[in-house]
Amino acid sequence: MDGFRLGPSAADHVAVVDGDERSAAIAAASIVAKVVRDRTMRRLDSLFPGYGFSSHVGYITPRHSRIVRERGPCEIHRRSFQALCYLSEEEAAARLAAV
Repeated sequence: MDGFRLGPSAADHVAVVDGDERSAAIAAASIVAKVVRDRTMRRLDSLFPGYGFSSHVGYITPRHSRIVRERGPCEIHRRSFQALCYLSEEEAAARLAAV
């Protein structure tokens, strides 16, 4: 695994810090994962136009945050955590000030 250990229910593995620099297999897996992610995001962009999935490919960018605040999250946005990009600028500032 690149970088960190997984939880106790994960299969046996070894965490390798900077694994993509030290292991050809980890580097190759990283490239494959990114290509698959980018293709998936382009497909999702055609299914959910207006969110810019093909341009930000899953990273929270200032533009994407603004779009989500304006339009609200669509059905593929994660809801398992309280992402600041889902909040108005005022709500996000209040949340950060409370930390």
